[in-house]
Amino acid sequence: MMDQASLRLERVERHFAQGDARLTILDQADLAIMPGEMVALVAPSGSGKSTLLHIAGLLERPDAGDVVVNGQSCGALDDAGRTTMRRSAIGFVYQFHHLLPEFSALENVMLPQMIGGLRRDLAADRARELLDYMRLGHRTKHRPSELSGGEQQRVAIARAVANNPFVLLADEPTGNLDPTTSNYVFDAMTALVRQSGVAALIATHNHDLARRMDRAVTLSEGKIRDHRL
Repeated sequence: MMDQASLRLERVERHFAQGDARLTILDQADLAIMPGEMVALVAPSGSGKSTLLHIAGLLERPDAGDVVVNGQSCGALDDAGRTTMRRSAIGFVYQFHHLLPEFSALENVMLPQMIGGLRRDLAADRARELLDYMRLGHRTKHRPSELSGGEQQRVAIARAVANNPFVLLADEPTGNLDPTTSNYVFDAMTALVRQSGVAALIATHNHDLARRMDRAVTLSEGKIRDHRL
């Protein structure tokens, strides 16, 4: 269904013990992101952005509530089921690229596909297609150490969407880049989101980039709220 959110958080709660007290990070937090939508997550350090991304990406379990990915409830999944869902339906981009240094750009984008069971030749074709789209077709054989910061991050974005995920989660994906390179990488990521129809939740401190997304949300008193920039 076209009106079905690719990512939905339903009354999600997350609490941590702090001495004898309980620290509430998320308090019945709700969020829905549609296919092809880019949502900026703008909130102060320590407000729970990373916790929210980890829960949305099934890296951390909420204390209550549910995460629904492309219509499938993930609350009752066991660890193996959550791993399978992460591998097939969710892509991650971090502030640091986390590319495997011993492999080329092409191989870095091939690996998640091959882990998912795709044949090597088909994974290579898909990797070349994505790297071409990211304007890196001439850098496929280069290792991460031979790439610039912007190139490394574009390879990381290509790797994140290699398995055609429904959801893309990014944590300060341009935070380590200069303004010019940051804009270039953001433009490439935006084009990929629009072309693929993936739902993107992007944590950023850069208000200029946040204003270029479809909308922005923030975290306030454990709730996810609309945010005006």
